[in-house]
Amino acid sequence: MQRKQIKRQNVIQLTSVLLIIVLLNVIGSFAFRRFDLTAEKRFTVTPATMNYLKNLQDIVYIRVYLDGSDLPAGFKRLRNSTREMLDEFRIYARDNIQYEFIDPFASPDPKTKREIAKQLSDKGLKPTNLETAASDGKKAQQIIFPGAILSYRGKEEALDLLKNNMGSNSEENLNASAESLEYELINAIHKMIIYEKQKIAFIEGHGEIDKEHVADVSEALSEYYSVDRVRIDGKLRSLDYYKAIIIAKPDSLYDEKDKFIIDQFIMNGGKVLWLIDGVLADMDSLAYTSSVIAMINRTNLEDQLFRYGIRINPNLAEDIQCAIIPVNTALAGSQPKFSPAPWYYFPLINPSPTHAITRNLNIIKTEFVSTIDTVGDLPSVKKTILLSTSQYTRLVNAPVRISLSQINEEPSEAQYNKSHQPVAVLLEGKFESVFQNRLAPEITESKEINYLPESIPTAMVVVGDGDIIFNISRKNGSKTYHYPAGYDRYSGQMFGNHDFLINVMNYLLDDAGLMNLRTRELKLRLLDKTRTRDEKMLWQMINTLLPVAFIVLFGLLVMFFRKRKFAKSHLQNNTVQNS
Repeated sequence: MQRKQIKRQNVIQLTSVLLIIVLLNVIGSFAFRRFDLTAEKRFTVTPATMNYLKNLQDIVYIRVYLDGSDLPAGFKRLRNSTREMLDEFRIYARDNIQYEFIDPFASPDPKTKREIAKQLSDKGLKPTNLETAASDGKKAQQIIFPGAILSYRGKEEALDLLKNNMGSNSEENLNASAESLEYELINAIHKMIIYEKQKIAFIEGHGEIDKEHVADVSEALSEYYSVDRVRIDGKLRSLDYYKAIIIAKPDSLYDEKDKFIIDQFIMNGGKVLWLIDGVLADMDSLAYTSSVIAMINRTNLEDQLFRYGIRINPNLAEDIQCAIIPVNTALAGSQPKFSPAPWYYFPLINPSPTHAITRNLNIIKTEFVSTIDTVGDLPSVKKTILLSTSQYTRLVNAPVRISLSQINEEPSEAQYNKSHQPVAVLLEGKFESVFQNRLAPEITESKEINYLPESIPTAMVVVGDGDIIFNISRKNGSKTYHYPAGYDRYSGQMFGNHDFLINVMNYLLDDAGLMNLRTRELKLRLLDKTRTRDEKMLWQMINTLLPVAFIVLFGLLVMFFRKRKFAKSHLQNNTVQNS
């Protein structure tokens, strides 16, 4: 009788467990919930990404060219992180996200490998050349393409997955690449499916940089926005259809009417990227003479910027952390001999690691940059420093003589004692009009002008260097080729100017909040190499013996409890029989 009761009880328990499992699956099909127990929410996408993916209208197909058994360990981690992120995307986009991982060099034929490498390069993917250890102990070169090609309704977008920032080691670059995966993937998708582009304009007519020498940034921005060039010329409605404007290195005066039009553009919510030199200085002048006098750059915008909470100082920042230029070191009368030398007037800027605009950016190159002060105490305006010089900075006020002979001077820390001077600032909030209390009543009350003394919430970025956007151009026959902004022709290095400027405009015009994805942080948990080497044998023993010990202990415990259970059951049966 007792056996039948136990058997019935076991059947009831098994049936109950099966019913609970089925019920949970039914509930789970209607109520979706994921739990991410990692400290930095590594496997959780942001609400902005979720909404974006849920609203996809068609299939985005992603080919990731980061696969193969011979990938280095760091790139395998990046591959796995990419796969995990795409799996996460599929949860919200369903079948509208499709992907595959491809080993571009799976074929043993060298000719086929070369053809595939050329095809990927032509599509816009950048190869990475790695030095690896071969089986015989010798060094070998390995080329990989850590990138992806995204397709949507006949459009294609190349995406480089690997960050390659100067001053960061390979582990830090790979970690930065993993951190930015969500933003980079969503940004690439966004570029392909933009239905209606917002309009932005480069202002001209005051000596600003010409179209050819801002072509790199202009063409990159055209992937997101409709980009024009506009002369204000006192026309009140000249900026009515634009969401943002760029003022790139003016060298002559703005008249009051043009200033008024820009001011009211801002008051109505327009965004502005100001790239203003505080001092007029040019390397081309030094090509013809050994020294030049750098003068204050007067644009008549000083009072306007001051009212908004910013002042571009009439000075130049010299920095020990700087770019190099070629200098003729040959003796007089002999053949020219050019050698690289540091040029302290070209500071190299480490971007802020905390803000969405500058996080994980490469070092940014500046030329004859002026420092910026934040002024005023308007509580409605938030000010964030985006770029600052290094701790070894010296400031010289204009007018100042700039001479190539300074290259031969050994810098001293006592002179370069002005640390971390701001050179780029973001301002967000409500701004006061510079023309407040300056206009006649008939103008402020005019229905045609619709004058606003205070802005609606808006934003602007001010940079104390106009050359930050300048790109070198090269003509080859009838074609003109543009190097990216930030490309250094002397060293061949690519700095982060291009990405910084694109990020600025995307941040200013980001209505969906996608730029905030760039603040995602994944902690880099590296092994202590010294401790790993010293305690290698100990941890090998622990990893080998501890699991076996657990299994043996578990077996002994099972045997003990079973023996105890049957002994107790046997005792109860004997008691029943005796009674």
